[in-house]
Amino acid sequence: MENKIAKIRSKNAFIIDMDGVIYHGNQLLKGAAEFVEWLDRSGKLYLFLTNSSERSHLELSQKLARLGIPVDPEHFYTSALATAAFLATQRPGGSAYVIGEGGLIQALYEAGFTMNNVNPDYVVVGEGRGYNLEALERAVKMVLAGARLIGTNPDLTGPMEGGIVPACGSLVAPIESSTETKAYFVGKPNPLMMRHGLRRLNARREDTVIIGDRMDTDIVAGVESEIDTVLVLSGVTSLKDIPRFPYGPTHILEGVFEIPE
Repeated sequence: MENKIAKIRSKNAFIIDMDGVIYHGNQLLKGAAEFVEWLDRSGKLYLFLTNSSERSHLELSQKLARLGIPVDPEHFYTSALATAAFLATQRPGGSAYVIGEGGLIQALYEAGFTMNNVNPDYVVVGEGRGYNLEALERAVKMVLAGARLIGTNPDLTGPMEGGIVPACGSLVAPIESSTETKAYFVGKPNPLMMRHGLRRLNARREDTVIIGDRMDTDIVAGVESEIDTVLVLSGVTSLKDIPRFPYGPTHILEGVFEIPE
C-alpha cells in the first residue's frame, strides 16, 4: 500500500476529475480539501479535467471556493472548452444549435461560434435543464438537414448527492436513434481531451497521473494516452464493476483522502 501511494505522490502533474472525486453535487467528498492543499504545498502541477459542460471554468472555481477549496480558474478545463476548441479548428467562425447550459454556450462564443436555430453547421449537446421534447425535435430536424452531431462527452450517467442522474451520452442517444447518425464526442475518453490537458499543464505523460471515478472515461482515457491512472471508489465505479472491463487502472484507492502525506 505504501509503495502504491509513494508512486502516486512522486508524480509531478495531476489530471483530476471532479464529480465523484472531489464532490457529489454540492457535497464535498472526504479529504478533498486536504488533497488540494497537499497539491499546492508540494508544488504539484494540477488540472481539474471534467466532462461536465454546464459550468465555465470561472464558475467551477467559484463552486469549489463555496465548498471551502480556493482554486484559481486556470486550474480547470471542461469538455465545453475542449468541444469549442475542436469545432473552431474544424470550422472557424461556424454556427451551432446548442442544447446545454451557459458554460457550453460561453465557450462556443469565445471560440468564435455563433448560435443558429435555423441551419447550423453543428448540433451540440451537453448537459442541462434546457433539454426537452421541443429541443429534441428541433435537433433531429437539423441533423437530418445536414448539421453534424456533436456531444460534449459520452458519459451515460453522473453522480449527484441523491444518486445517479442521466448525462450527455444518454441525452444524445434519442437524436442518434432518430437520425441514424452517430455523434462525435469530444470529452473523455477522447485522446484530444488528454492532449489538451497535458499542454495546459506543460507536462510529460510519464510525469502525470489521472485520477477519476469512471472506468469508461477516466481510466480508459489514461490507458489510451499511456498515462498512469488512479481509480477512486468514491464515485460511480465499485470494485465489482472493474472485472467487466478489458483494461484496468494502475492504482485503486477508496478516495483522494489517501494521497496526502
